Amino acid sequence: MDVAGIPPKSVTRLLRLDGLAVAAAVIAAYAVMGGNWWLFAALILAPDLSFLAIALGEKAAARTYNVVHSYALPIILGAAGYFSGIAWMLPVALIWAAHIGIDRAVGYGLKYPSSLKHTHLGIMGKDKKAATLANAG
Repeated sequence: MDVAGIPPKSVTRLLRLDGLAVAAAVIAAYAVMGGNWWLFAALILAPDLSFLAIALGEKAAARTYNVVHSYALPIILGAAGYFSGIAWMLPVALIWAAHIGIDRAVGYGLKYPSSLKHTHLGIMGKDKKAATLANAG
């Protein structure tokens, strides 16, 4: 029996592998373009500052987290940097995309507004055990 809103393990595995593939590709692109690894280290966790929106409540935190952890904005930033020739934009976009890919690979998914523990990759934390038991039964 599946619990509503919890993806099957096969789907979760595929989504996590997608994240790993994206992370590997953008880190490789960053290396090929001669990116500064100090900048990479300084910015790799910057997208997690979006969690400061928790001060506005769980729904606002989920919305903010999801916008910042979607591939759309780093793609737009990277394309703008590439086509405009603004040098800082492409490396920052690649670091941002690497962060998202790594997050997805380790199981941090986009948040549901009902609970920050519920993600598109499943349930995190203590709630996960209860959901696993319900799925097994």
